[in-house]
Amino acid sequence: MQAEQLKDLVVNALENIKAQDVSVIDVRDRTSVTDFMVLASGTSNRHVKSLADSVVAEAKEQGVRPGNVEGAGGSEWILVDLGDVVVHVMMPATREFYDLERFWRDAPDLGAAGSE
Repeated sequence: MQAEQLKDLVVNALENIKAQDVSVIDVRDRTSVTDFMVLASGTSNRHVKSLADSVVAEAKEQGVRPGNVEGAGGSEWILVDLGDVVVHVMMPATREFYDLERFWRDAPDLGAAGSE
């Protein structure tokens, strides 16, 4: 699956269960680690876990195996590594505290739909 398609799959999986503040950052020209970073917020620890689980389930359904899932125990911040797309699902306070968008300020922010 191409990076663009995987990004769209992730965004759809998040939006299907009401993720808040979904943001897609294109980092292809900034790092060789991944192509897109997708950030989203959940309304509770359970919602954060459900969002991450939805991303993993949708990816597996399309034949994409997550490389790693980190943080599912506490559910304040869960990272899902899909290779070309890295997904960060966080509680709003955690997202504000770490402010990952700040690190990629110069990268194109593609917004929720993934288009500039």
